[in-house]
Amino acid sequence: MKKMLILLTLLLVPFINNSFAETSRAIFAGGCFWCMESPFEKLDGVDEVISGYTGGTKLNPTYQEVSAGGTGHTEAVEVYYDPQQVSYEKLLEVFWMQINPTDAGGQFVDRGTQYRSGIFYLNPEQRQQAEQSKKNLAGSGQFSQPIVTEITAAEKFYPAEEYHQDYHSKNPLRYWYYRGGSGRDDFLDKVWGKDR
Repeated sequence: MKKMLILLTLLLVPFINNSFAETSRAIFAGGCFWCMESPFEKLDGVDEVISGYTGGTKLNPTYQEVSAGGTGHTEAVEVYYDPQQVSYEKLLEVFWMQINPTDAGGQFVDRGTQYRSGIFYLNPEQRQQAEQSKKNLAGSGQFSQPIVTEITAAEKFYPAEEYHQDYHSKNPLRYWYYRGGSGRDDFLDKVWGKDR
C-alpha cells in the first residue's frame, strides 16, 4: 500500500504543479479605476483585476471617503497575472497608454490627488522596470511636457466596494457615457491613435 501511495504521488505531482501557475501582482493608478480595469483584463495572462484604494493613511477607506479627498489614497487597480504569459513590461506599456502622464492634478475630468497616476512597485525588479519605462517614455518625444507619474513602493491595497468591480461590464452604458464624457478617450486617441 505504501509503494502504491508513493507511485500515485509521483504521478500526480506534475499535474498539481501545473495547475497552480505562478501568479504575480502589480498595482497601477490611472484616475478612475473603472477605466483602468478593462485594458488589463483584455490581456492574455491576466487572471484578475481588482479596483481599490492605496497609498493613503486611512484604514479600510470607503469610496465616499477617498473620492472626497483627504485620505491620501488614490483609486487604483491590482492586477494578478501569469508572468509566463504576460510580462510586467507589457503591463507597463498598457498602463502608459491609458493615462495622461503629464497631469499631476488628477486624470481627465477627475481632479485631486485621489485620481493621480502612479505605479506602486512590489519589489526591486518592478521598481527598476517602472523607472526605466518612465525614462523611455520621457525620451520618446511622445509628450512635450514632463512625465509626472509617481513611482512609489506599494502599501496596503484595499479592494473597493463590490459595485465598483467590473463596472464596465456590469453597467456598460453608464461606463461608456462616463468614459466618453471624461475626455479620456479623446486624449488617448489623439496621443496614441484609435488602434491603441
